[in-house]
Amino acid sequence: QVQLVESGGGLVQPGGSLRLSCAASGFTMDYYAIGWFRQAPGKDREGVSCISTMSDGSTYYLESVRGRFTISRDNAKNTVYLQMNSLKPEDTAVYYCAADLFSCSSPPEAYDYWGQGTQVTVSS
Repeated sequence: QVQLVESGGGLVQPGGSLRLSCAASGFTMDYYAIGWFRQAPGKDREGVSCISTMSDGSTYYLESVRGRFTISRDNAKNTVYLQMNSLKPEDTAVYYCAADLFSCSSPPEAYDYWGQGTQVTVSS
């Protein structure tokens, strides 16, 4: 069964850090681009970061998170991570991971698989 399972969300104060995990089962992440998206209440879903297939390895970041967030993959564990540092209240959202067989340039609606989402709340 194909599945993406997210973990690592929670409540953190501004300036704090979290590491989100996206573990895949039923398929091998090596051949997929893995993206992180987020959606805040009343707002559209936006792409946060993406890492290309293992053979490529290119990474992409939303400008507002560049320098604070880092995406990486551990192929042995079939898991992709999003390290989130210097968190700000505007980072508060439900974060989703998604897998696309093509590339990071695919629009969100074209991604093949999606996780259930994990809540990240940044508040003092």
